[in-house]
Amino acid sequence: MRILCLGEALVDLVCQRTVASFAEADAFVPRLGGAGANVAVTAARRGADVALAGGAGTDPWGAWLAERLQDEGVELTAFERSDDVVTPVAFVTVDADAQPSAAVYGAGAAAAVARLGAERAQDAVDGSDALFVTSGTLVGEAERAVTLAARERALRDGKPVVVDANFRAERWRTTSNAVEVTGPLADRAFLVRANAQEARALTGETDPAAAAQSLLAAGAQHVVITLGAGGALLRGGGLDRDVSAPAATPVDTTGAGDAVTGVLLAALARTGFYPASVAAMLPDAMAEAARATERYGALAV
Repeated sequence: MRILCLGEALVDLVCQRTVASFAEADAFVPRLGGAGANVAVTAARRGADVALAGGAGTDPWGAWLAERLQDEGVELTAFERSDDVVTPVAFVTVDADAQPSAAVYGAGAAAAVARLGAERAQDAVDGSDALFVTSGTLVGEAERAVTLAARERALRDGKPVVVDANFRAERWRTTSNAVEVTGPLADRAFLVRANAQEARALTGETDPAAAAQSLLAAGAQHVVITLGAGGALLRGGGLDRDVSAPAATPVDTTGAGDAVTGVLLAALARTGFYPASVAAMLPDAMAEAARATERYGALAV
């Protein structure tokens, strides 16, 4: 099965040491970034047939992105490079608690998805067997229209939709605005993945298990909530499962959630979206997330 990932690709310039502030950073190393790209590459590395819909500029960083995505085996027919799009670059620093901070330059990710257009996005859905989306392409009206059009086409044709909340608070006016826009995507989703904070925002439930049940009541078929060092839980479809997280020594938590989603997408693609594969692969997904926290940058080089 081919999975279409509709989402962002950007260049993360990562300071590969702990700093207390951006002013302390003295060197940055380029890495692939963006939730769409992170998930697509993780799934492709595990043998999934993955396409990325979105885009970048025709500038040198856009060429850098496209070359690396192709090298990873990600199909780029619906990844458009445009002269009037500036490829976004994020300068990423990490503090002593392994928490990243990013200063993003350029609005190219949103502009690229908007430029892709609803018709081309729907064509990309037609050429795929499942769709993956995040809140990252829902912030602006133009990119939101493209994302919702792709989702409706997938649902119309009975293709599974996987939703990753992936909130980035700095992109939204308020958390309530993010919830208002993203929450309805749970309806008819094959799988919703969120961390504990995102699940609480989406449902108002402080207990992760109760939050998962609320998302199921909202129409999701299956829900995975990741709890960091506390592991993860799966609810829905009679597959209830709680898993622990492997021990890790985190230096950078960037992309840990994307690692979980990418592993689960690969398992679903391999099994024709057999629901039990989520339960079977959740421990492996958490192990991949733990490994991701022990390096700088979302993806291993």
